[in-house]
Amino acid sequence: MHNNNTIELLNIWLSLTKLQSNINDELERALQENYSLSLNEFLVLYFLSQTEEKKLRLQHLQEMVGLSQSALSRLVVRMEAKSCGALRRHICEDDRRGIYTSMTDFGEKKFDRALETFNQILESVLSKDELKQKLQSLIEKI
Repeated sequence: MHNNNTIELLNIWLSLTKLQSNINDELERALQENYSLSLNEFLVLYFLSQTEEKKLRLQHLQEMVGLSQSALSRLVVRMEAKSCGALRRHICEDDRRGIYTSMTDFGEKKFDRALETFNQILESVLSKDELKQKLQSLIEKI
């Protein structure tokens, strides 16, 4: 028999993951409709935008986004394609095995526009009274 505390913690975790999943779905939908970007593509642009040179080694980017090496490679190829043109790959000068990707000017502009929409959705979702009540209810249960 499971104790009530164990079940309650599981229920809290399930509620949080459902809440996050719903927000992710809303963000994904808006990014796709307005900018033809998936949430992972947006995250790639975000992480690149946070670096001084707007470039990262693919292996590092893979860890940040949380994708497998092959999934990130396919994503970068799509974003590098002429139809998107948001990224450009480079071979590392010091270590020929290392591959970097950098954000193009087009990618930076696309990210800036998408970021506005991203923030609007988060503000809308996170400011809803219903969400605040759910979170407060979960906090009280802990």
